Amino acid sequence: MVTFDFLLLVIVIQGCFLIFQRELLFGRWFREELNDQNKKMIEYAQLSADGSFEFTFVTLEIKVGIADRIVEQVIELGDWGLVGDIHFTITKNEIVDELFYTADLNDRNNYHAYRVLQLNHYAFEYQHLETDEIFTMRKITDNVGHC
Repeated sequence: MVTFDFLLLVIVIQGCFLIFQRELLFGRWFREELNDQNKKMIEYAQLSADGSFEFTFVTLEIKVGIADRIVEQVIELGDWGLVGDIHFTITKNEIVDELFYTADLNDRNNYHAYRVLQLNHYAFEYQHLETDEIFTMRKITDNVGHC
C-alpha cells in the first residue's frame, strides 16, 4: 500500500487558499528582529500536539563593544490551533520577572489570529489578520545535520 503526503489545495470562488498540516507546527520555533532603538527581540515558541503553547519573548539591549543585556523577558502560556490557513493563539497566563499572572480573558489583546503564508519542516511564515505584520519563524531541531 502506498501512502501519499500532500497539501490539499482548495479552490473557492474568491480565489484559493491552502490547507496546512497542523502536525508541521509541533515542536520548537525561533525568530528574532531588530528595532530602531538598539534592541533585539527574540521569540522562542513551543507548540504542543495537545494545543498548548509556551512563547518566550526576550528583549535585549545591544551596543557595539558591550555584551547584550536582557531588558525584559516575558513568557506567555495558552492554547493554539490551526484551521485551514488560519493560525490562532489564546494567551491564558503570563510569567513576567518570574511572577505568574493569570491573563484577563476579557482582554482582546490575549486573542490573535494569523493567515499562514508558508509552513514546512523548516519555516513558518504568518501574517497577523488585524495589523498585517508578517513574522517568520525557523524550526529548531535537536538533530544536528538532520535533513
